Amino acid sequence: MKKYFSGYHLAKLVCLLLLAGILFSRKTTALAATDTPYRESNLTGTTDERTNERAPGTAENADDLAEMNIANTVTITYGNGNGSVNGALRILVILTLIAIAPTLIIMMTSFTRIIIVLHFTRQALNTQTAPPNTVLIGIALFLTFFIMQPTLTSIYTEAVVPYEAGEMNEEEALTKAAAPIRQFMYGQTFKKDVSLFMDINRLEWSGELDEIPMSVLVPSFIISELRRAFIIGFLIYIPFIVIDMVVASTLMSMGMMMLPPTTISMPFKILLFVLADGWYLIIKGLVESFNL
Repeated sequence: MKKYFSGYHLAKLVCLLLLAGILFSRKTTALAATDTPYRESNLTGTTDERTNERAPGTAENADDLAEMNIANTVTITYGNGNGSVNGALRILVILTLIAIAPTLIIMMTSFTRIIIVLHFTRQALNTQTAPPNTVLIGIALFLTFFIMQPTLTSIYTEAVVPYEAGEMNEEEALTKAAAPIRQFMYGQTFKKDVSLFMDINRLEWSGELDEIPMSVLVPSFIISELRRAFIIGFLIYIPFIVIDMVVASTLMSMGMMMLPPTTISMPFKILLFVLADGWYLIIKGLVESFNL
């Protein structure tokens, strides 16, 4: 037992000595690295490639600090003062427009009404995923571009072309570009919706478009679009509800209560939709509802 404890203590002593040696060697290495000059250390690269031209903390004012911080500054310039924008700013504007384009398309165009009506049509037919969402969104997008084509053309001719030619600055171009969009939204917006948001903002309104701020016109337009879309959806549902009621009454009179009525009524709905040329009527009604 005595020899066992002696061997145990000896092993413990050897471990402590090894640990002390490792700590001493790390401390010596750290001191040696501290004593080495900063520019003569073993860092990668050369002194000419370094971004800190002076030691940290030597700036005396803001201009001096900006001059030292050369690695974290971005500069945007205009080309020769002729109204054209350089490539970096064009890329920034394009990326910003791409980021907010889905919101603009959904909230400020005819897309909302079209996609809701198409969704109601599919639900009324009870076809579940036919047509699929991709097809419905594609149809809604192309119809949106078709309906908004006069507005987009007006924006291009009245705002984009003069701005590219240097005939107006950014603020004037944005004002010119917003005018056709505002005119389109105002033509599809109920006055009571505009009055609602004007009263909430405690603003006086005499009925003129120029007095409506964009923060009021956009939500008013969205509410009006939802109202029209649900009205059209209700009208689409009526003939298909009649078919469901007839089929359900027939099955109940025959004692076939365990058979779901939708299983029998769906083929009749599709037949009625095809015979009435439903897609033609719905698309025609949607386009004409925008008073083009």
